[in-house]
Amino acid sequence: MLRLFVGIELPPEIKLRLSPLCAGVPGARWVDPENHHVTLRFIGEVDEGTAGDIDAALAQIKARRFEMALAGVGQFGERSLWVGVEKNPALVHLRDKIERAMVREGLPPEGRRYAPHVTLARLKGTSDERLHAYLRQHALFRAQPFTVGHFSLVASYLTKSGAIYEDQADYALG
Repeated sequence: MLRLFVGIELPPEIKLRLSPLCAGVPGARWVDPENHHVTLRFIGEVDEGTAGDIDAALAQIKARRFEMALAGVGQFGERSLWVGVEKNPALVHLRDKIERAMVREGLPPEGRRYAPHVTLARLKGTSDERLHAYLRQHALFRAQPFTVGHFSLVASYLTKSGAIYEDQADYALG
């Protein structure tokens, strides 16, 4: 079984720009900057045959390259800390094409509204005061826009020290 997701890898200069954000909240489990990405669709655990079908479906998706920019920070409840993605119709268009392709392959539709972001940390037992100070300090964060030229099918291997990601396939945008 493979645990898969579809995502956009961030360029090295954007990962470097995010690095200073990965500190300042005691108790937060910071995501390794090498693992920073924007998820387009979480797939979950599938067998090798289904993974092959997913790969074939993703290879058929046609969409244009686009510019994307990261801006602002926030949190999902007491679960995670993230940096956001500026509103981007081209990103949503790509995500919708991927969602339709996954449903055609028999995966259940994504139940949550799409909220593009880069997860910075997992939160557990963090101080509300320190977390609110962090959010205020980084509220105006903005990274320079970058070109998204492809998206990827990624395998995620869970370990005690965090997830390890391995690209399975890349799909070029026109």
